[in-house]
Amino acid sequence: MLDTSLIIQYGPSLLRGFGVTILCWAAGCAIGMTLGFVLMLLRQVPLRPLRWLIRAYVEVIRGTPFLIQLFLLYNGGPSIGLRLEATTAGILGLGLYGSAYFAEIFRAGYQAVPKGQVEAALSLGMSYGAILRRVIVPAMLVSTIPAIVNMMAILTKETVVLSIITVPELMYEMQTMAAETFATFETILGMALFYWLLVEVTSRLGRRLEARVTRFLTHSSTPTPSTRTSTARA
Repeated sequence: MLDTSLIIQYGPSLLRGFGVTILCWAAGCAIGMTLGFVLMLLRQVPLRPLRWLIRAYVEVIRGTPFLIQLFLLYNGGPSIGLRLEATTAGILGLGLYGSAYFAEIFRAGYQAVPKGQVEAALSLGMSYGAILRRVIVPAMLVSTIPAIVNMMAILTKETVVLSIITVPELMYEMQTMAAETFATFETILGMALFYWLLVEVTSRLGRRLEARVTRFLTHSSTPTPSTRTSTARA
């Protein structure tokens, strides 16, 4: 039978753990998307050694478990002078892990942008930075938002691994609750509800963002009355 008194008793510590989980997830996603976007741009540079290096990084990160990467970062870091606190190592680990996947997502979106749009922008004398900001990135968002949201949802569940290095996130607090009360069912149920809530909120925000970007691009591509008049006169 479900003992709701345990949820009430451990509620404050569980909420603190959930807050740490959200912090690690949000910061890790931000680092991962930023680094992934930079890796995607660097991969477009016509320098074969650089492209090979980035590809090797992506394949190594995607080909090894996150747990091993986290252990190497947290426990192996001091051997090369890199000493990180548990929470910092967890955030950085999530960011590095996610960057490889985000880089591939952005690369696919970049390649999906019609070359005609880029060539048209070049013919108008636009700089590469302006083309990237006003042509490539908006078109990329439409095709990559579902994959980005899906990867963000995956990273929410990867945060459970952070408890291994004593990050005081939700899983860590849940394990403490289970060890002190032996209430396994309440622990599993509570953890499932917290993670379901985070994934559901992420999915809903992603759908809203996708709809907003689509409306913005549709509105931008619709000619204004003055534009239509000028075209008709020409």
